[in-house]
Amino acid sequence: MLQTSDIRFAYPGRPPVLHGVTMTVEGGGFVGILGPNGTGKTTLLRLLAGTRTPSAGHVRLDGTDLSRLPRATLARRMAVVPQETRLAFEYSVLEVVLMGRYPHLGAFEIEGPTDVAIARNALAATGTEHLEARAFDTLSGGEKQRVIIAAALAQIGDHGSVLLLDEPTAALDLAYQLEVAALLRDLQRRFPLSIVVSTHDLNFAAGLCRTLVLLKDGKVLATGTVEEVLTPANIRALYGVDADILRHQQSGRLIVVPVGAKA
Repeated sequence: MLQTSDIRFAYPGRPPVLHGVTMTVEGGGFVGILGPNGTGKTTLLRLLAGTRTPSAGHVRLDGTDLSRLPRATLARRMAVVPQETRLAFEYSVLEVVLMGRYPHLGAFEIEGPTDVAIARNALAATGTEHLEARAFDTLSGGEKQRVIIAAALAQIGDHGSVLLLDEPTAALDLAYQLEVAALLRDLQRRFPLSIVVSTHDLNFAAGLCRTLVLLKDGKVLATGTVEEVLTPANIRALYGVDADILRHQQSGRLIVVPVGAKA
């Protein structure tokens, strides 16, 4: 279980970004963080990952404050998939996924056969094993995202781990968005993963997540199940947009249909 308790955060010399955010990611949970640009979604994800320390409040993993966990231990339990990955050198896909094994290696230790096997299993889990010899920079956006998710799987293993994704479909076309959504559903069925997704896409979150956190001006506007949180009133308060909430007959999922900006 990953929990925040009344966390606050400000970058040096800048106004506070987060104001008393409390949220819970249950074991095996699938949580979506939604909110406008500049509202603190990426900062919250960094605090959840332990790459930033809150100015006040606590972030705990299974009851232990992240500040008390060694970095290598934390990296074996949680991995972040960023919006975009740019590499300074030309690496093959397999080399990129092997980077996820670094927290498991000792000083000056290089990857061995076990690490290569784990990396290849992660590629197979994300449907990218056929790409292992390709240069990462030659891949499409959707292929790159799958490979980075594979690197995250190689990093955290499969025991009570947390996968954090920052706008995973922001630069992808509709077909790749659907592919990434299907991949995340499949991974959570197959592995004991907790997944947290920061996204602008209301329909992506509605179709994928079980719990939502609505973040506005660095504060939690609402949190709960998709059905509880995704209401016209909350969308109006969050984005200043009037919207209808419909249930798709075939899939049974909620769909958000914007109808205009509020007057």
